Amino acid sequence: MGYFAHESAIIDKDCQIGEGTKIWHFSHLMSNCKLGQNCNIGQNVVISPEVILGNNVKVQNNVSIYTGVICEDDVFLGPSMVFTNVINPRSAVNRRGQYSKTTVKKGVSIGANATIVCGNDIGKYAFIGAGTVVTKEVLPYALIVGNPGRQIGWMSEYGHRLIFNEQGQAECPESKEIYTLTNGHVTKNI
Repeated sequence: MGYFAHESAIIDKDCQIGEGTKIWHFSHLMSNCKLGQNCNIGQNVVISPEVILGNNVKVQNNVSIYTGVICEDDVFLGPSMVFTNVINPRSAVNRRGQYSKTTVKKGVSIGANATIVCGNDIGKYAFIGAGTVVTKEVLPYALIVGNPGRQIGWMSEYGHRLIFNEQGQAECPESKEIYTLTNGHVTKNI
């Protein structure tokens, strides 16, 4: 198998699960989902059909990932956060198959109890604070908080707030990598 699944986990047919992945208590992987290598799926997680998780994705307890979601490598999904996949749900109107797509780019962290409204992509290494409701696209390296979510700053790839000087340069205190802010967009210097 190459992966670990707790005996209480339910794994439907035709799931692809990468080597080194761990699936914990009472989680349900639905048919045709794809998980990369070294993922960690916490307790009571639902991964719907056709969801794609890259390598090293960490999904904490009580998370629901619905059809239409793609998470790239190194994404962190905090406890009880949730994605939506229909923008205008009604109980009496069947919208099955009319799912909006949401892509969570490499290195993103999404805090506990956050909600990601479908159709809003999240740029690489963005940081979504606990309890935030994302209602629009998020720029790479952006720090988003509140309901509705609003940008209050920028984050490094190591998860530290970036403070830019007058020349538009900031240094991550942990990695010592330098970032540049130009015209409302952050890039890491190479």
